[in-house]
Amino acid sequence: MDNSVLIEEIVNQVLKTMGNCKEKSVVEAKTIVEQTKSEKKLTQSDYPLGQKRKDLIKTKTGKSLEGITIEEVLNGSVTPEDIKITPEVLLYQAEIAESVGRSQFATNLRRAAELTSVPDARVLEIYNALRPYRSTKQELLDIVDELENKYNAKMNARLVREAAEIYEKRGRLKV
Repeated sequence: MDNSVLIEEIVNQVLKTMGNCKEKSVVEAKTIVEQTKSEKKLTQSDYPLGQKRKDLIKTKTGKSLEGITIEEVLNGSVTPEDIKITPEVLLYQAEIAESVGRSQFATNLRRAAELTSVPDARVLEIYNALRPYRSTKQELLDIVDELENKYNAKMNARLVREAAEIYEKRGRLKV
């Protein structure tokens, strides 16, 4: 398989998981998903979105799936921002997961949708801070505050708050 075919397959796989977002917050993404719900609730029959509901999929920069081709990748018209996952598609996928009884997976997808507004480097810093013995309780509570107030990532904030409490009970906090 030559490189251009491989690149096109990779780009197509990534794009199959993308939604309609142009620097929007998760709150705005949820609004879009709610509008879609009122039109037609997404179910297993809509999966995979990239094949069955292309109308819902736009890249973070507003391009459609058809706007992303190997030629566009090779000539530099497609940037990394064009192929990042968006909150909308994660929320659409959560809706589909819920329709088949996978509520925990749907919750995880909703948390992931919240994290799309958090810069990648910060997500990695938070991940490392959540490892046992890496943070004090106050440092974890500061992350909770940041997630809630700066990024409106309420579900993730609850998760970090719960981790801080459990780490405290189990003696897993940095001293």
